[in-house]
Parts: sequence; structure tokens; C-alpha cells
Amino acid sequence: MQGFKRRALYVIVFEAIAISICTVCFALLSSKSLGHAGALSVATSAIAVLWNLAFTTMFEAWEARQTTRGRSIRRRMAHATGFEAGLLILLVPLSAWWLEIDFARALAMNIGLSGLFLVYTFVFNWSFDRIFGLPASAR
Repeated sequence: MQGFKRRALYVIVFEAIAISICTVCFALLSSKSLGHAGALSVATSAIAVLWNLAFTTMFEAWEARQTTRGRSIRRRMAHATGFEAGLLILLVPLSAWWLEIDFARALAMNIGLSGLFLVYTFVFNWSFDRIFGLPASAR
């Protein structure tokens, strides 16, 4: 599976799982209701989808220019770290505002979630590639 179909399936499955994880985490870490936390999770997911499409497109364009093919652990770690760092910059202000918490607490919460999502992203990407094969850019 290649191109848009691959990216669309990736994003849908990844974000469905992510919304579930974030809803529970936001509710537990902020003492807000699941509904309130769920709304933030959906907004976070929408931002993450747009960032995912942009970041993955840029990453695969860079990857296609590399002389070494395949996705090593180092390359997968670079992908996950770059994605999460960009997402952190986008989400901390939203989290602080929506959960009515200060910026420092929102930053700490999002850093914790980023750590969790670094592992999740790595495992998800590896599993996705094993199930659907590598994209053309990595072959």
C-alpha cells in the first residue's frame, strides 16, 4: 500500500487509538470530565492529523534523497522524536487554555504524554510497516 491510501489508513488508526489514550490521560491529569477531556483529545487529534500529514510528507521527501535505504531504529527514532517535538510546540498552549491550567503544568503534562507517545509512535510505525510493508521512499 502506497501514497494517499497508506497515509489515510495510518492516520485514522493511529488517531483513533491516540484519542482514547489522551482522553483518559487528560481526565486523570486535570480532574476534568471525560467529556471535557475528550473534546480536547479530538481537537488535539485534528491538529496531530494535519501535523502528521505535513511532517510525514517532509520526512519521506528527505528519506527518498538518502543513499541508505530502509528504516533503521535510528531513522525510526528520528521520525518519532521530530514528530513529537513539533506536536508539543503546537499543543501546550491549547492544553493550558482548555484545561484551565498554567503553562508550566500544561508543558509538564504534554512532555509526559510525549514520552508515552514516543514509545507508542515507534511501536505503531514498526507494526504498521510490518503489516503493510515499507513505503516506496524506504525501499
